Amino acid sequence: MLTEQEQRVSAAMELKAVGDESPRASGLALLLDDGTRKSHSVAENTAFVTGFFRGIATEASFASLVASLYFVYEAMEAAFDGCTDPSVRALDYPELRRLAPLETDMEYWFGPAWREEVRPSEATRAYVDRIAKVAAEEPYLLVAHMYTRYLGDLFGGQMMGGMARRSLSLSQGEGTAFYEFVDIPASKPFIDDWYRKLNSLELSDAQKDAVVDEGNFVFALNIGVFEELEGNPGLALWTLARDAFRRALGMGGQA
Repeated sequence: MLTEQEQRVSAAMELKAVGDESPRASGLALLLDDGTRKSHSVAENTAFVTGFFRGIATEASFASLVASLYFVYEAMEAAFDGCTDPSVRALDYPELRRLAPLETDMEYWFGPAWREEVRPSEATRAYVDRIAKVAAEEPYLLVAHMYTRYLGDLFGGQMMGGMARRSLSLSQGEGTAFYEFVDIPASKPFIDDWYRKLNSLELSDAQKDAVVDEGNFVFALNIGVFEELEGNPGLALWTLARDAFRRALGMGGQA
């Protein structure tokens, strides 16, 4: 059961219907929104929302969450830098990049020697390994990682950053630079433009379906990271949680 506050966050995360004039109402944008809607619905009753609240419960748990985000974005943005796939390059907006603010947050939470001292957790390593696999074998699937992470961060970043600051009594910007998109003053026009570019990608129907499947898998990987904040960092337990979630999505045992 979710608390009242968690229910409000869950409702804010829900994908809302849009008018016909919106770029989200057609093309790959519509396929992704519709195809990942079950992920958002299932998330209302899983570790995603409650996991975030566990993450902001203590400084130690939030620092662990920041570290996981850092390693995920390090892998993602390195993959984007080395990618020649035209779909990925078209959607790689510099305003969305998160690695630099995450480096600032890492130093705040772990001190100046964080690069030598902090290592990814097991669920985070699984996430990073998936990014590397996709980048090497089917780089166009990185579009799903952009959609699931970047747009989710932009949609919910201000709300979640504010909750973290209130919960942990942090001043504006202290340890939460990740949630501040300083180069995007108005999110809706920016997101609409990103969706239009998404819809212009030259992908086959089969590739579009694969992007949607990957988006759901990325959602499950994020839940795996949150599961660790509950104090169950073992990879076996994370795998069970991930597989149960994927069965709920009807995705079978694809890895």
